[in-house]
Amino acid sequence: MLAIKKARKLIENNPDDAASKIIAALVLALESETTISVAQLYSLDDKRFELALEILNEWRLDRHYASKLRLLDSSTMVQALGNAAPNSPADKSA
Repeated sequence: MLAIKKARKLIENNPDDAASKIIAALVLALESETTISVAQLYSLDDKRFELALEILNEWRLDRHYASKLRLLDSSTMVQALGNAAPNSPADKSA
């Protein structure tokens, strides 16, 4: 989360800066699953470009963890429903 915090500070401290606007556009594109021009990212200086790459990496990891949590929730729900369901007819014949 370090890059995401750095980006927030950059955007809040320099909202009119071109790099802040590009980083903000990157974050919004990631959140809304839309696009951002690679040319915009390439226009960043080395430090800000590296920050953009770090954001992409952290965002990807966070999505993985969020997906894992949703999978865990779904699995828990299915298991709970299975435990609460009455025995099936096949179970009664055994």
